[in-house]
Amino acid sequence: MDAKDGSHLCRINLKRHPRNLFYYTRKKGMKKLLMLLLLAAPVSAQTVTPQFTQGSMQSTTTSTIDISRTVATNTHGGAHSSWSGTNISASGDDITATGAKFTLKTPGDQFQLEIINRAAGKIQDSLVTETIKQVSTTTSLSVFSQ
Repeated sequence: MDAKDGSHLCRINLKRHPRNLFYYTRKKGMKKLLMLLLLAAPVSAQTVTPQFTQGSMQSTTTSTIDISRTVATNTHGGAHSSWSGTNISASGDDITATGAKFTLKTPGDQFQLEIINRAAGKIQDSLVTETIKQVSTTTSLSVFSQ
């Protein structure tokens, strides 16, 4: 048989080979059997009784955490037009129109006018870099006695 049909899976090989467990010479077999018996022998241990009656133990642990981070913010907005003022009036509701006119309500008095026109797009960029350092220390004390 050439073992292509799987017959080698169920066959015991009795040929002489150093790794074959089924073929031993008497001397080799006795040595291996003796080693196997010595390894499988029961093991006994002596009971250890502590000789102390009381004691204490102190432990201190220190942890350090360093965090560095950078936050980048981009603010975008839509188009915005507004006006505000004192002692001022605007002609019409749409101040972005080319014909918009502002007139004084009471000529000769003080006045103030603020006009804001902002196109749509990026309004503001900000970059914040921060470093956080945290140190924690834990101390524990154990007291024991018999």
